[in-house]
Amino acid sequence: MSRADSRRWRAARTPADLGDLMALWLEGGLGSRLGYEPRWGPDEETTELIPTLAALCRTGYITTCSQPGLASTGANGGWWEQKAAVTGLVTDEALLDRLLRSAADIGMATCVNHLRRRGGHQGQPIVVTTCDGQPVTAFGGRIRRADLALEWADIHPRLFAQIATGTYLTIAAPTYGPTGQNLWHTLDAASQLVTPTGL
Repeated sequence: MSRADSRRWRAARTPADLGDLMALWLEGGLGSRLGYEPRWGPDEETTELIPTLAALCRTGYITTCSQPGLASTGANGGWWEQKAAVTGLVTDEALLDRLLRSAADIGMATCVNHLRRRGGHQGQPIVVTTCDGQPVTAFGGRIRRADLALEWADIHPRLFAQIATGTYLTIAAPTYGPTGQNLWHTLDAASQLVTPTGL
């Protein structure tokens, strides 16, 4: 990571700062993000999702992983299926409620991980990618403090304390393939990138 990018990440003090930086990285305004390959941008399949993801980050849903809904033959010759899905950090309870309501309204699957020093709740992971019908990737599930320390290495200690006691939310389409892509329009409405009347 360049020194300039590193300084900007270390200067973040609030979840809002973190969301702004993640949005900048998604849009190409930063060369690197924490917990990711240095000087590497979003995966090519994420390109069409960038406006939605950046808006979510700036709203307070700091997305850390996402994928579109796809179904096709992969490089290995197998049949790959993906559910449209996103996971990330939410520290605002009102926003969390709004996202959960929006997801429930259109039948999306959710996994909520409340990270607390004691008595937190760890939801069950959601399988979001298969190859020839076998699970390959899951979003959500148990998150350990050690995992967060790796993902958000070098972040300011006060900000890390908020990250380590926040809520991670996964939202996934109920079906594999492109039919689940309506997830993104719903999230656009939740982040007010479009008005709810546009649904």
